[in-house]
Amino acid sequence: MREALLQSDEERAETAYWEHLYGPWDPFDLDAGRAFFEGFDRPWWLVGGWALEAFTDAPREHEDLDVSMLACDVPRFREFIGDRWHLWTITDGSLRPLTDRRPDLPEPDCQIWVRRDSTSPWRLDLPVTPDVEGRWRNKKFPEHVLDVEDATWVGGNGLRALNPEIVLLFKARLDRLKDRRDRDRALPLLNDRQRVWLRESIDKLFPGHAWLEHL
Repeated sequence: MREALLQSDEERAETAYWEHLYGPWDPFDLDAGRAFFEGFDRPWWLVGGWALEAFTDAPREHEDLDVSMLACDVPRFREFIGDRWHLWTITDGSLRPLTDRRPDLPEPDCQIWVRRDSTSPWRLDLPVTPDVEGRWRNKKFPEHVLDVEDATWVGGNGLRALNPEIVLLFKARLDRLKDRRDRDRALPLLNDRQRVWLRESIDKLFPGHAWLEHL
């Protein structure tokens, strides 16, 4: 049984604000997301809460389905999508279509939102990952560059997911209620190498962060 998503009143208000501004969401579930990418020949992977759910095997509710891919693979993704879906990029609250007329990403770490058309709800939020010549690059540590196979892992269901220690680093920055619950479930399952990397990375990015006492 999936536990309810932990959100503060402020987070719920922010969600309502963005939906009022940009339109409603009806996000894919995991099976629909898998079907959406069926036949796409470049790597994509789960991030955020879905990646940690895959790692901990502890089901929880989700606001949407978050997946990522390398920035260099977005042109191939656009070709794969064709005219079946509309793609939009969002950066710092600025939303614009990703089309043949405007095919370039505004930033290598922007987000791509997906919907059928202007009258349809948004279905997928895809935060793009920067790359260095086709290798995964950490958004927070530009010097942290890995092969996709080393930055991710493949679960028993055949889906690729971002390594848990990297997901937790991104969640430490936000430090929301749901991030703390994800932290408490995932930390005991990390190996020594993952824990050391996470502790050193949080200390470097956020000196004195409250999560350090848990590591």
